[in-house]
Amino acid sequence: MAHERISSKEGLAMEAAVRKLAVRLPEVTEQVDGFGHTSFRVSDKPFVIMGEGGADGPALSFKVLKTTQEILLAQEHFYKTPYIGHHGWVSIRAKNIADYDMLADYLLEGYLCAAPKRLVKQVQANAQAQ
Repeated sequence: MAHERISSKEGLAMEAAVRKLAVRLPEVTEQVDGFGHTSFRVSDKPFVIMGEGGADGPALSFKVLKTTQEILLAQEHFYKTPYIGHHGWVSIRAKNIADYDMLADYLLEGYLCAAPKRLVKQVQANAQAQ
């Protein structure tokens, strides 16, 4: 089975939109794993993972708190991420994302779940200063 990087037009647009949101956060790195999934990480912990998703099209997965996961799973188009959903991961197909800016708060929540305390404090202090 071949593992390929995101290459579809829809997948590349999703990757670019998520990158724009993720790189605003401190010490975020981007990585492509052996399966071709693009992830955004903080302290080598992923908080966003994207892949082509086969016949159903590209998908975006992100980490959130369990309470947020329950709220999102009650909405149309969100589903529990296979294999890691029990850890608070939620997924959505790119074709079902009307506006990536609406996901910004969820990506921030995932970042805060994965980030070390010093970065959490930094991000919270910056948010309060604004």
